[in-house]
Amino acid sequence: MPILSKLSRLQFNNSNRIMAVMLLTLHAMLVWGDVSNLHKALFLCHYGCFLVWQPMMRQANKLSWQSGLLIAAGATIGILFINWWLTAIWIASLFALIGGRVFSSASDHSKLPNILASSYLLAILLLWVVPKLLNANDDLSAAEFLLIYVLPILPFTILFLSKKNNANLETVNVDFFYTLLIFLLSLIIILGSFAIGVIWQIHYIKLLIYTVSGLALTLVILSWLWNPSATFSGLELLMSRYLLSVGQPFEQWIKKIAVHAEIESTAQHFLLAAMQELSKLNWVSGLIWEVENSKHQLGEKTPFMSTYNFQHLHLTLYSHWQFRPALYLHGQLLTQILGEFYAAKRREEIISQHIYMQTFYETGSRLTHDIKNILQSLGALISAAEQPADTDEDAMLINLIKKQLPRLNQRLATTLNKLEQPSLEKKRRSKVTTWWRNFRHLNTHHLVRFETPENMPNNDINPDLLDSVVDNLLQNALEKTKLEAGIKIIVSLMPSEHFCLEVTDTGSPIPIDVTKHLFKSHISSKNGLGVGLYHAAQQASQGGYQLGLADNQEGKVCFRLEMIATEADT
Repeated sequence: MPILSKLSRLQFNNSNRIMAVMLLTLHAMLVWGDVSNLHKALFLCHYGCFLVWQPMMRQANKLSWQSGLLIAAGATIGILFINWWLTAIWIASLFALIGGRVFSSASDHSKLPNILASSYLLAILLLWVVPKLLNANDDLSAAEFLLIYVLPILPFTILFLSKKNNANLETVNVDFFYTLLIFLLSLIIILGSFAIGVIWQIHYIKLLIYTVSGLALTLVILSWLWNPSATFSGLELLMSRYLLSVGQPFEQWIKKIAVHAEIESTAQHFLLAAMQELSKLNWVSGLIWEVENSKHQLGEKTPFMSTYNFQHLHLTLYSHWQFRPALYLHGQLLTQILGEFYAAKRREEIISQHIYMQTFYETGSRLTHDIKNILQSLGALISAAEQPADTDEDAMLINLIKKQLPRLNQRLATTLNKLEQPSLEKKRRSKVTTWWRNFRHLNTHHLVRFETPENMPNNDINPDLLDSVVDNLLQNALEKTKLEAGIKIIVSLMPSEHFCLEVTDTGSPIPIDVTKHLFKSHISSKNGLGVGLYHAAQQASQGGYQLGLADNQEGKVCFRLEMIATEADT
């Protein structure tokens, strides 16, 4: 018993081997089923194998009473009314089911059993069943031995194929289009052979040659008409245009949707406009769509409806008539297009919101940086005032404070105006000579050496921008003196035709891993916010200047601020 159990599992553990047994029982029913009771028994055996093999429904599913009733009806019809016509239609159906799987199989190994089975069914249909319909058994008497004893080699081959050539029993792989096409071609062969045989009364071999040759020629002509040449697209284009243009030309509708996607400001407004365009189609009576927990309706409901889902868009279309397959595919395509446009508008809104928030963030960070520089300058003046000094130095300090406090107050007022109305920022203009003199006076209390060229640049500059950027460079250098002793700071106005200024210190160089991200992103800093140079570079670029690291070596770390555009250009 264990040996029989293992043999049973070996032979019947996959669908292809069950299919082989089904074909063998069919062969026995056709060849040795002349006796009435034996014919019925063999039919029930074949029918049972077919139910175990059938690819339409998984075997793990429970049968409903409707399915059970359908199975019982099939068995009853087979027992009571079986004849050669029903047998021919049954074999044509099996040939279509198995032949349709040949086109949809992925590998050559999985196609081989189906090809062998299809070959057997086609041979037994044309060389055994159809001659029985025409009473032309004498025409094929010479091939009777081969049909009875040699043709079963094909299903026996499937039975003993290696496991890699066998499909899993749970696999459901039925292509409806190919199955229907092959079934119709089989019926054409059967009916065509019968009609020609009855009318012409010719030898069956000639009849078979005429039928198969005529069908082959028809298929060749249809395949050529499907896509004949590059200049004439053929039936393929006509079929595609029919599927795409149900209701009205597809090109016009998609152009209208694209226009709405361009002119509508929000995704919700676009979706409403697109739904209104959809409701204008002559086959649409109404529609209901649900998106982002909101439900809307246009038109009237009818008994004919179809539901489509695409990402977050749920659409129900109501038609004036029953949905045909082409109409359903058309609605699915329209829904997918609407969904893609809607998703694009939603992404556009999200990106706009991110840009809006990023603008606020950068504006706030830049103005915070400006205020920090102003407070640092003010703190330096206060520190100088707290230092004990004689009467002459007090007089110089008071004179410096009188000059710089109005300037600091002006910078603070300008920064506050930017904070209140960032888009209305106004650019003041000044000569380089005036700005350079004021900047030197403001920072005379620092241990900084200023180098002035003999010929000053004759450019109009934005003093607020230069105060912010150069103050940041100078404060960074001063912070560095607190960590490294003996550092000298030099601020040089370069002798060039356009404005160019360098801030140099004699300290240690900036690490290489830091210079890779300098001016490009925020960098963590031990003694500051770590965002000063990034925002200074952004501010300089917006004002027509370029801030960069001119030199970075031991004893010479040099930052350069250079004008790259005239003030009129910016």
